[in-house]
Amino acid sequence: MLRQDFNRSDPKRRVLADHRKKQFAAPTYHETEYHHRLNFYATPPTADITLEQFEQWAIDRLRILAELEACSFRNKSLTETASHMKPLLEKYLLLQPNSSSSSKLFEERQKDHYSHFILRLAFASTEDLRRRFSRVETMLFRLRLNDESPRDRDAFIQSINLDCEQVTEDERNKYRDELAALTSSKKGVEEEVTWVKVDWEKVPDLVESRRVFVKAGKAYVPSKEQSSMVIAEFTKRLDRALDLTARALPRLDEDDRLTPILNHLSKNFITPDASYVGSSSSVSGADISARNIDTLSAQFPLCMQNLHRTLRRDAHLKHFGRLQYSLFLKGIGLNLEECLIFWRSAFHKITDDTFNKEYRYNVRHVYGDVGGDSNRRGGGYSPFSCQKILTEHPPGPGEAHGCPYRHFSLENLTTLLQGVGITDRSVLNGVKEDKESQKFHMACNRVFEHVHKNEIKRAKDESIMTSAQLETIIHPNEYFKRSYLLKNLGKTNSEDIKMEDS
Repeated sequence: MLRQDFNRSDPKRRVLADHRKKQFAAPTYHETEYHHRLNFYATPPTADITLEQFEQWAIDRLRILAELEACSFRNKSLTETASHMKPLLEKYLLLQPNSSSSSKLFEERQKDHYSHFILRLAFASTEDLRRRFSRVETMLFRLRLNDESPRDRDAFIQSINLDCEQVTEDERNKYRDELAALTSSKKGVEEEVTWVKVDWEKVPDLVESRRVFVKAGKAYVPSKEQSSMVIAEFTKRLDRALDLTARALPRLDEDDRLTPILNHLSKNFITPDASYVGSSSSVSGADISARNIDTLSAQFPLCMQNLHRTLRRDAHLKHFGRLQYSLFLKGIGLNLEECLIFWRSAFHKITDDTFNKEYRYNVRHVYGDVGGDSNRRGGGYSPFSCQKILTEHPPGPGEAHGCPYRHFSLENLTTLLQGVGITDRSVLNGVKEDKESQKFHMACNRVFEHVHKNEIKRAKDESIMTSAQLETIIHPNEYFKRSYLLKNLGKTNSEDIKMEDS
């Protein structure tokens, strides 16, 4: 009796037990193993990572997904996309095959695993985000699957339950002619070709293009077409998982530290955020001075050209316009002394005393010359990225800041584009379509590529700039640097161009 009482669980102790420890007890003591480079992301990760890893891994994956979406917007073929994405994947989301015998395989695959689930959390909140996330994740999976060796691909396919059957030798013989027609073999069914059969609804694209043999509701899929079947299954499972995640979001007891990160990531899917390094957008050898801003403005993105034109017309900009433009000028390499000269000459309708009292301090504060200790230690504020300009402080009446592609009416946007020399009807129509579908950064890149089409062709033909250096622009300062370098091909030191990819 004493033994029974001793072994009986105390109800109070059960209540006090941490339910999370019980829920995650098994995974806590079993480290995830990654036998394959490919992943269906069926099991959420449970090991501990730092907040820095949480955020940086997600940002790196977001860069890849955003660039894949940009390739899709530009109607790049699968081959062109693979070629364009190769250096970016190596830089931000490298996954080496088992044959590499690299000591970093686990770290690479862990980053891939975690970053997928972090973005799944961030993008499960709305139907639009879920649809876009599923689409670009499927594109990424397709690239990796096509790049996988036949042996590793077959091993991965065998490791997942696709609910398919191997076609028996008797069936191969029975339907020899029909199967041979699909493999273009004159001698019958090729021995090295393996066949599986699945419900035809699982491979509608293959059925539609007549790349499978259908009999009694089953599609007979040759080995060369099994990738399509795997990709369709990947999308199906991911869509289902995203729906489950969306329903669970309201019940999640999230760490307060994670919520702002997830919100930030979801906003960045409008256009990916760009980390900015103080000297990363300055151009060595360029005359970045107050007297030369008018000349340099021809290389500015439309948002900054609009601010510059408004400033020259009105001899004034309101607060957020001054802030956005001052930070941009700081980012291209204009020092504080020259910036003060520029603003004083631009505000030529007011007296020195008025300028010194109302505007001089703000310019110095932007550069970190005055203000709090943290502001001074950090060198002031960083230039605004496209994401920040798109999502924060929309312009009101009389204000010129913001993104013209988002904040202008179509009529005013067209007038502004024509005013800076964009008159090509196909470009203007493309911008109109981009604006209507809220692809604002793609509209900006479309204009950039039109203005620099000859220089971009030369840079590619002569291998002066790599695909990674010509990836989608997501920062106004990067727009200026790339524009300046392209317009000065042959005049600028080749090392300066190479530095852009560092």
